[in-house]
Amino acid sequence: MLSNEEGEYLVRLARRSIEYWFEKGEYFEDKQAPSKLKEKRGVFVTLNRYPSMELRGCIGFPYPVYPLVDAVARAAIAAAFEDPRFPPLSRGELSEVVVEVSALTFPERIFASSAEEYAERVVVGRDGIIVSYHGRSGLLLPQVAVEQGWDSMEFLRHCCFKAFLPASVLDDPDVEVYKFQAEVFAEERPGGAVRRVELTTRMHR
Repeated sequence: MLSNEEGEYLVRLARRSIEYWFEKGEYFEDKQAPSKLKEKRGVFVTLNRYPSMELRGCIGFPYPVYPLVDAVARAAIAAAFEDPRFPPLSRGELSEVVVEVSALTFPERIFASSAEEYAERVVVGRDGIIVSYHGRSGLLLPQVAVEQGWDSMEFLRHCCFKAFLPASVLDDPDVEVYKFQAEVFAEERPGGAVRRVELTTRMHR
């Protein structure tokens, strides 16, 4: 569990990493981070336009392959400049986006035999999901379902679509579905105060 102060540290680090890339063209190396934030952990960095909160970039690492501070720095740069859905962030845009950091738990595989069974095991507002099938995979963070007003079945289907897969793969025995949780921290405005984002828990229907 991250404290609010640690969550704020990570959000500030994400913004500083983008600023540093504009200044130096290289990754910002944080040597002053608390030891807890150097433990390996999955993380995503999301950039949203302010005040519309439209997505501007979101990239991360679902598995703990880097120390958390390094993962945040790398994910921030990727969200700003490497998300294929958007052009690279311009220097002027940085003052027009809010930064959000989602620190993830290790993905846990769900075992089920049908789409309905998978939906029963996913809690909207708590779980993020990964759907993997024959080399293709999609991931959706837990806050996405809440923001879109999806139930757990819609959440699973949209995760399939993100992987360019038909929702019918959820009934295929070869599909792999994972769930994870996230601690989410976000700026209230560009460069402003950072808050912990409390997701509304809504059971599947």
